[in-house]
Amino acid sequence: MEELNGKMLACQILVTGLIARVANEQRDPLRFLTDFRDEIRAVVKGVRIAGIDDSERVRHIAVQTVDELFSLMKPPSSDDSAGPAS
Repeated sequence: MEELNGKMLACQILVTGLIARVANEQRDPLRFLTDFRDEIRAVVKGVRIAGIDDSERVRHIAVQTVDELFSLMKPPSSDDSAGPAS
């Protein structure tokens, strides 16, 4: 299990680095990160999770993980709107 957790952490770091690199190449990196985060959260909320008794718990943890990844680059907004943070 520790090996799996290590591999997942490595994947999260890799994905975070890739997102940050793409964001840095945009004219408005903060807007890009906000829009991208909102798209990823929408995907996580819409994915059908089969074969698990408590799919809402898994979905909640997945959304938290997305927010943690993006918090490395930008704090999550306090609401679920797609507007820019103030």
